[in-house]
Amino acid sequence: MNPYQSLYTAADSAIVFIDHQPQMLFGVANTDRATLINNVTLLARVAKEFNIPSVLTAVETESFSGYLWPQLLDVFPGQPIVERTSMNSWDDPGFRRAIEATGKKNILMTGLWTEVCVTWPTLEMLAAGYRIFVVEDCCGATSVAAQEAALSRMVQAGATRLTAIPALLEWQRDWKNREHYSALMGILKQQGGAYGVGVEYAYTMVHHAAQSAQVPHTVAKTAIH
Repeated sequence: MNPYQSLYTAADSAIVFIDHQPQMLFGVANTDRATLINNVTLLARVAKEFNIPSVLTAVETESFSGYLWPQLLDVFPGQPIVERTSMNSWDDPGFRRAIEATGKKNILMTGLWTEVCVTWPTLEMLAAGYRIFVVEDCCGATSVAAQEAALSRMVQAGATRLTAIPALLEWQRDWKNREHYSALMGILKQQGGAYGVGVEYAYTMVHHAAQSAQVPHTVAKTAIH
């Protein structure tokens, strides 16, 4: 089968989080940084819910880049983080071992910066026989041009572009699968943006479930005055 025509599953994929660190975030200029943090955290929470093997890696933590975002660490408490000096994760033996240990060939890639620390390992992993899916709204670059150039380079090499919401829905695949349904809906209501608002609306207005959170009447009265 043409690899571009096949979907990945929760059973045959892994996800990588590269250099989601403060110093790297400071340089991101292609997107809203708060939205980027939300997207990464959303995808990480869903990956954990679906038991997707997840590789976390950081570069020069204490000498330059700072620790991984607390939002990401909170999702994976105690998980080992591959510490590197190389800008190219694939150059690091510890990173390669972590990828190989997942036993998966379908790899979802997220990270900072897109044009360097996402692109370089993507190119080499494609050459090594992996299928790479770049979750572009969980990646950040130093400019809009840098983001687009990097994505073009990776696609030309054989990578696939996608975004966070369809990435996590590909794991769910079928709404009759109920194992993760309630947890997924809860995560989406909290962090799924407009989609999450739609989920909340369906729960409360269509299915008449209780609201996730109610505004106290005293607060509402104060606001009116």
